[in-house]
Amino acid sequence: MAQATKAVKKKVKVNPVFIWQGTNKEGRRLKGEESAASINEVKAILRRRSINPIKVKKKPKDLFAARKPAIKPSDIAVFSRMLATMMSAGVPLMQSMQIIGEGHENASMQDMILAIKGDVESGTSLAESLGKFPLYFDDLFISLVHAGEQSGTLETLLHEIAAYKEKTEALKAKIKKALVYPTAIIVVAFVVTAILMIFVIPQFEALFTGFGADLPGLTKAVISLSQVFQEYWWIIFGSIIGAVYAIMEGKRRSRKVQHFFDRMLLKIPVIGIIQKKGAIARFARTFSTMFKAGVPMVEAMVSVAGATGNIVFSDATMVMRDDVSTGTQLNVAMKETHIFPNMVVQMVAIGEESGSLDAMLAKVADFFEQEVDDAVDNMTALMEPMIMVVLGGLIGTLVIAMYLPIFKLGAVV
Repeated sequence: MAQATKAVKKKVKVNPVFIWQGTNKEGRRLKGEESAASINEVKAILRRRSINPIKVKKKPKDLFAARKPAIKPSDIAVFSRMLATMMSAGVPLMQSMQIIGEGHENASMQDMILAIKGDVESGTSLAESLGKFPLYFDDLFISLVHAGEQSGTLETLLHEIAAYKEKTEALKAKIKKALVYPTAIIVVAFVVTAILMIFVIPQFEALFTGFGADLPGLTKAVISLSQVFQEYWWIIFGSIIGAVYAIMEGKRRSRKVQHFFDRMLLKIPVIGIIQKKGAIARFARTFSTMFKAGVPMVEAMVSVAGATGNIVFSDATMVMRDDVSTGTQLNVAMKETHIFPNMVVQMVAIGEESGSLDAMLAKVADFFEQEVDDAVDNMTALMEPMIMVVLGGLIGTLVIAMYLPIFKLGAVV
């Protein structure tokens, strides 16, 4: 099946569009557009239409043209559910894809679904057609569709895929919420501080210049910090933006950098717990779905590793895969990684002994998905008063620093 998955993941070459001008047999000038691999191919097409090509050039990109909306993972989840539902209702695959494609609100999804439909109509398997769009259909999706086509259980496996996509997208949304919330607080606090330092504090500084008296230490410190912001604001903002960009690029390009940050993320209080539980939930959900579909354990673990969302768990899964391929039991391999809770290891052991590993893994996924949900809700409830404390303390300190000289002057008078 792994070979089948690799075989179906081909790159689709999109031909450029050319603008042409020419004359027909009667000498009448014609013009139009044609999609082809090269100018010579366009000329050959025109000659077959009895048109003498005069001028052919590549169509320039329209910078002001309306861009088609991006395809989101939620669109793929909805597509999976709709296709599964329609096939369960007895609608043939081609007709189902035609209805879904024409009725989809996302124009990009329409084009992709109809392209897949056309590919299948020409004799290509559904798994192979989906593999031509690797950005939207991962190895797990293609493997399950391929298994369904081979075993004649495509309709059943489409329901499994739909349920898997819906649950994983819901989990991703919860974890994203857990990460976005504290980040938003930090950004807001920094922006508010920068605005006060650059625009507000200088007004007070000009006022204090005419006092002719020593300023309190807190006021001097705030004014000095304000002067730094005024003079080097572009370096401060540039450094922060550059650091964020460097971290993102480093994670994308270097496995060592990604491993470092993913490991550090797991150690952050509260957020690390949510990340770990989310990774375990994705591990269990993906493993359960593939094992239930009849994908061999060793083969399934490749897709499971990629679905965990954290390179620490991904590397651990690949180590487990190597151990399992040599005859080690899954629960023993999991225990040796030292990253899975004892409860998960025990449930996997029970599943292996009773022959119900997929059901046990599904229960583990349900449990940890609920744990993530509760943890995010608790964190949100704690963060709301924390926002008030942080922002209130920050702005309050700056206000006190600016009004201390005024209070001091009033006491002297």
